[in-house]
Amino acid sequence: MKRPTRKPAKGRGSGRGRGTKSAKGTGAKAAKPARPAKRAKQAKATKQSGEGQSPWAAAFAPRAPGERRYWLVKSEPEVFSFDALLAAPGRTTFWDGVRNFAARNFLRDGMKLGDQVFFYHSMANPQAIVGVCEVVREGYPDASALDPKSEYFDPDSDAAAPTWYMVDLRAVEKLPRPVTLQEIKSRRELANMALVRIGRLSVTPVTPDEWRVILAMASGAG
Repeated sequence: MKRPTRKPAKGRGSGRGRGTKSAKGTGAKAAKPARPAKRAKQAKATKQSGEGQSPWAAAFAPRAPGERRYWLVKSEPEVFSFDALLAAPGRTTFWDGVRNFAARNFLRDGMKLGDQVFFYHSMANPQAIVGVCEVVREGYPDASALDPKSEYFDPDSDAAAPTWYMVDLRAVEKLPRPVTLQEIKSRRELANMALVRIGRLSVTPVTPDEWRVILAMASGAG
């Protein structure tokens, strides 16, 4: 999740990661970093929720030349909205504060330059996809994990072996109209969408077909 007071990353615009207020970067207020025993359990959950198994294992598979992939990130609009991203220097923000292993893996290992990303307003009425971004910098260590003054500080983090990662995102365009979570859940072709299946995560993959359906819905053609 993002706070309006966050200073811009050097040369990358303003911003920070987000999601819901219950798991920064994944959604809301970031949960406190897990201790080793809990991390082992979370790591296991990570595999079960995406990286190692279908249908989201494809997010980590080797790419064909020039292949573009699609994603979704969450942010609470009162913390950092899509309009705030449009108003940021270079319309760019760094997406830090993610403290969930599955979401971290999508940021660190899945997202690549040029990938397209839906911007989703969480903890809103209604919750909805409101805009499109693109990845302009691939995964790099999240400095907030090492900053004792940051609410995202993780005392178990090690600069020599980073645990948490972030990417830089640049706003592309606002959707003609928001596509609400209720609308998404009502569409049979979106029943297996990661947003619906693993809604707790603030960063999730989107298939090409899901991307096309949602864009059509946003334009009124779907």
